Amino acid sequence: MILVDSSVLIDLIERTPEWYAWSAAQLFAATQRERVGINAIVFAEIARSFESYVAQQSFLDTTGLVYLNMPSQAAYQASQAHRAYRAAGGSKAATLPDFFIGAHAQVEGYTLMTRDAKRMHTYFPQVPVISPR
Repeated sequence: MILVDSSVLIDLIERTPEWYAWSAAQLFAATQRERVGINAIVFAEIARSFESYVAQQSFLDTTGLVYLNMPSQAAYQASQAHRAYRAAGGSKAATLPDFFIGAHAQVEGYTLMTRDAKRMHTYFPQVPVISPR
């Protein structure tokens, strides 16, 4: 299973000039070899781009993405990673969602497709990452 981060999907939805081609190619390739999914955090982060829940569900169906429930252990690990980030001097606002996504991949043994590989490698080093860098 590959857990897809919102950065990749926003590239597709908003046709981000710098990243659209990479994100589209990676998502297509992933769907050809295994299941791909998103969790509640990613679902919420991309919802801004859709006029309705039905439109968002149609996008998920078209792209082959499945909705994955996040185990409570992932929420705990996200909190621990976020605490370590803050203790190390991290001050970027709104980072907790990224830690939820990384922790979910870690707990379930998923590969993570993201453009934020540096933070994932730092706080979730055992999570395999598909990233442009």
